[in-house]
Amino acid sequence: MSVLALQEYEFERQFNEDDAIRWMQENWKKSFLFSALYAACILGGRHVMKQREKFELRKPLVLWSLTLAAFSIFGAIRTGGYMMNILMTKGLKQSVCDQSFYNGPVSKFWAYAFVLSKAPELGDTLFIVLRKQKLIFLHWYHHITVLLYSWYSYKDMVAGGGWFMTMNYLVHAVMYSYYALRATGFKISRKFAMFITLTQITQMVMGCVVNYLVYSWMQQGQECPSHMQNIVWSSLMYLSYFVLFCQFFFEAYITKTKSNAAKKSQ
Repeated sequence: MSVLALQEYEFERQFNEDDAIRWMQENWKKSFLFSALYAACILGGRHVMKQREKFELRKPLVLWSLTLAAFSIFGAIRTGGYMMNILMTKGLKQSVCDQSFYNGPVSKFWAYAFVLSKAPELGDTLFIVLRKQKLIFLHWYHHITVLLYSWYSYKDMVAGGGWFMTMNYLVHAVMYSYYALRATGFKISRKFAMFITLTQITQMVMGCVVNYLVYSWMQQGQECPSHMQNIVWSSLMYLSYFVLFCQFFFEAYITKTKSNAAKKSQ
């Protein structure tokens, strides 16, 4: 099956990736402004909410989660299909090193939509603050660093981006669907939440593997367009996520399970 056999929608065909890449090259540093405003809103919001009763916000949360779930599912289908075709027809190296993900049919729109989506996704935290839920370091650290790295990398069309974005679309498709179901009051097995965290941990391992492949092929003098600064930042980001998600998994599912079992035995 050829990559060209993938059906293109009109909005994908009409999308001008040259303008998108040019805009990001000129404006990617605005991600620092968004991050600073995000941090200020967290601090200010938590301060204000100390004096107020928490908001319920169930219906807005359902709508928010459903919207992001639908976006992620569609993105995962489109980019996943494109990456699968590259793998099947041209192999692993091409899927990692080829820059066609940024300007090729089907994927070019979803690559840009992905990096832009990291700004509105900061809104996840608004619900946590207004509902006075526990805000962990992993949550806001992850949001800020993904925004900064996505905008920083897209402008250079770095190798590995197709893998990074497709994996994130896939994980978010499952994660936001889970959030939407929970927000509606639907009871879901605890094992499903564990599964989501395990997929996130797996994503971080795969991110490190892709970075290693890019570095190895660059050292061998093969065409795999990236630069050491990007590989270093990306690797540090994925390694930190790996540690933090493993810590979260242990505390949320292992420690609590043992604690609950001990209470029941008393």
